[in-house]
Amino acid sequence: MRTRCLVLFCAALMLLPPRAAADLAGRFDYWLLAVTWMPSWCALEGDARGDARCASAARWGLHGLWPQYESGWPEYCRSPHPDPSRSDTAAQAGLFGASGLAWHQWRKHGRCSGLSPSAYYAASAEALQARILPDLEAFAGTATVPAIRLAGLVRRADSTLGPLSQVAVCREGYFLEIRFCLDRDFGPRACGADVIERACRAPVRLPPPG
Repeated sequence: MRTRCLVLFCAALMLLPPRAAADLAGRFDYWLLAVTWMPSWCALEGDARGDARCASAARWGLHGLWPQYESGWPEYCRSPHPDPSRSDTAAQAGLFGASGLAWHQWRKHGRCSGLSPSAYYAASAEALQARILPDLEAFAGTATVPAIRLAGLVRRADSTLGPLSQVAVCREGYFLEIRFCLDRDFGPRACGADVIERACRAPVRLPPPG
């Protein structure tokens, strides 16, 4: 009987998303705020997804606000709060581009924050609004620009940022986004080594807005 129960327990664990059994809501070390250069996102995927932000010639847009460990991150936690309703996620379409993306951010990351859905979405919006982001349009359409230079421009636009508190992320030769490392009170802090290791430093392209 004990062997049968053990087998059933292991089978149940295999059905959970990765690390879900170990990750607990509200237990994390810092936040990672991912802010996307929208023309790159739209060129790579957003247009095909019908992201409404792609029709507005937006420069910057929110990807997500993610709880982080000093190394690694929690995901798909069991939240003490009920999941948002369809109307709740639909109300966030302007922030995330679509209600489906708002739901995905909550399901994968928001549940791990320990916040309610409404508080998590409000925190995401406030964290985005607090960042001072430069207009990189002057570099758009040029052959390539070193990604580390773009990260430097972001840092110079916001004097509160330290040299290790943001990284550039690239995809398929495009500059995709800046990821900001923030403490639990949303103040800038140094990124974990694993976040810094994923930073892009290669020359990249920037599609122009519109």
